Amino acid sequence: MNVIVTDEGFAPDDWTDGYVTLEDAANDVVALDVSSDTDPDELAERLGCAKMVRIDFPSFADGRGFTIARTLRLKGYTGRLRAKGHVLADQYAMARRSGFDEVEIEDTLADRQPEDQWVARANWQDNNYQARLRG
Repeated sequence: MNVIVTDEGFAPDDWTDGYVTLEDAANDVVALDVSSDTDPDELAERLGCAKMVRIDFPSFADGRGFTIARTLRLKGYTGRLRAKGHVLADQYAMARRSGFDEVEIEDTLADRQPEDQWVARANWQDNNYQARLRG
C-alpha cells in the first residue's frame, strides 16, 4: 500500500482510474505513468486530455522528474501531477514548487519519515531562496 502526501499530510490514494504508459497511450487516456527519462517536451505534446500524470522517481538523487513537472506546468498543463517513488520529505517543498500536487511514497518510507516531517515542509511557498533574502 502506498501513501499520498499533500500539504495537509498523509492520505490514502483516491485515484481509481488506473494508469497507462506513454507508449500505450491513446488520445483519450485519463492518466499517464511516466518514467524519469521521458522527454518533457514530447510528453507535453502527447498529453491530450489526461487528468493525471504520475512521474517516477527511481532514486532520491534523480531530479529529472522535477524538470518534467516544471516543463509541463510552463506549457500549460493544469491536471494533477503526482511524484511517485523515492522522494524524501526534504524534497517535498521542491516537488511542490516545481508543479507537483502530491507525492506517492511507499509505506516503508512513510515509517522512516513520518507525516510530521512532510507537514513541516508544507509551507513550501514561504521557504525559498528569495523569501529568505527578503527577510
